[in-house]
Amino acid sequence: MMTHLVFDGVADGPLGVALDVMSTSARLLRSGLVNVPATERAVRQRVVSVDGKPVRTGAGRLLPVDGALTARGLHEGDVVAIPGLGAATEAQAASLLERPDILRGIALLGRLRPKGVVLAASCSATFVLAASGALDGKHATTTWWLGTAFARRFPRVKLRADKMVIDAGGVLSAGSAFAHADLMLAIVARTVSPSLAHMVARYLVLDERISQARYMVTEHLRSADPTVRQLEAFVLANIERQVSVHEMARATATSPRTLARRVEEALGTTPQHLAQRLRVARAIQLLETTRDSVESIAARVGYADAAAFRRVFRRETGGAPRATRKPAAVDSPP
Repeated sequence: MMTHLVFDGVADGPLGVALDVMSTSARLLRSGLVNVPATERAVRQRVVSVDGKPVRTGAGRLLPVDGALTARGLHEGDVVAIPGLGAATEAQAASLLERPDILRGIALLGRLRPKGVVLAASCSATFVLAASGALDGKHATTTWWLGTAFARRFPRVKLRADKMVIDAGGVLSAGSAFAHADLMLAIVARTVSPSLAHMVARYLVLDERISQARYMVTEHLRSADPTVRQLEAFVLANIERQVSVHEMARATATSPRTLARRVEEALGTTPQHLAQRLRVARAIQLLETTRDSVESIAARVGYADAAAFRRVFRRETGGAPRATRKPAAVDSPP
């Protein structure tokens, strides 16, 4: 049984996609197109709130629900999934965890995990899941622009903000809003069959994505810390060559140790890794807007060795440079 737990502010699109993924799974099972030993119960679904009352979505629509979330009726292997809640800033994510309805939901989630219920969340709803303690000591992901805030608030969680979906043994997390589709496919694969999940993805034309790192672009890595901004400007001004930590420190009028501390506090990474991300972000822009060769682009972002560039690019984005190029535009009808 799939239970979608919704709160006021739930993102309309991800919830709709989740319902479509599960209903398509049920239709494909009934059609016999996928030969898997599964019962219909595995893909039944319902939408609930903490009190059984309708919620107001992020788009302002009143959303009826099928009832209230309770531990009764949920069994081992059942799934409770929370779509994103539209928090765009650290302050908004923090305010979510102070709301009475969400505090009640956090308490309910804490009682479900010992029953063997699978818990899942995407985007800013991962903060709700983490607050329940279900992710303590486990690997998890969150929406990429809130990664640093998540790491500060939940130090016991092993954050991998570059990943799209992480299954940490019965507790699943996913990245930004429409990664909820990836989350639903992962749940279908886990609870029913990987072949069914693959067929659903084909029917709904959902890309199979393993990383959200390519979306961690410069604008959302920006910090209020003036030292970090100076470092970013220095790296971008010297994007065609590798710069040492000592050069970075001189450019920001700091010591290497102070610079490392400031970048870690602001972004949760190292100066070298920040420079690497900036180079990859610039490479993505060039791959999407030019037809230059990968070798040429590698040189333009500071990599004399194209093979080394490909390794860094794959590590940061989860894919190859050529796969990043935008597909040709769809032809217009005559």
